[in-house]
Amino acid sequence: MARIMTKSWTQFFSLLAVLALNAGWLASAQSAVNPALRPPKGATVAIVLFEDLQCPDCRRAAPLVEEASKTYKIPVVRHDFPLPFHTWSFDAAVLARYFDTHSKSLGNEFRDYIFSNQLEITPQNLRGFAEKFAAEHKVDLPFVVDPEGKLAALVNADKELGKTVPINHTPTLYVVSNKRAGKPFVEVVDRSQLYALIDSMLKE
Repeated sequence: MARIMTKSWTQFFSLLAVLALNAGWLASAQSAVNPALRPPKGATVAIVLFEDLQCPDCRRAAPLVEEASKTYKIPVVRHDFPLPFHTWSFDAAVLARYFDTHSKSLGNEFRDYIFSNQLEITPQNLRGFAEKFAAEHKVDLPFVVDPEGKLAALVNADKELGKTVPINHTPTLYVVSNKRAGKPFVEVVDRSQLYALIDSMLKE
């Protein structure tokens, strides 16, 4: 009888050890998901977008992303990822961050405004476009918008975040969820499949 009890307890503790290992593995798997590929607090599903304001394909993607966000009532998390060979995209991102300080919606409206005028913008006239946008929205635009470099640091932080994903091109687009099992995010390689990927993520 004592032997049977000892064997039972051994099996019980072995099972506990296996469960603990599995729990540790699951926690590790969950924490392995880059925080950038999680929806904002309170959202089940979201679109995460890394973009460059001078990128022609980012301009083409923007209306589709906005439409999908409105259709499904899900948030879009936009990240700056200015590419080094674009001559004014970093400065445009800093300006967008300035408008973000007034409201995030104003900053995103500026980003879309830049996309709508992208073909006409140059390093020399970018400031003029920003001044026009500021005047139309009754916002003061200081002569030096980022005297301490804090806004530039935010842009660079976004870019470094993108490198950890890693991002290799713009736009890079993900549909992400807060689920803990299966695949919590998927890259949108073919944008014609964006709605189908959102549908799939919402059902899971």
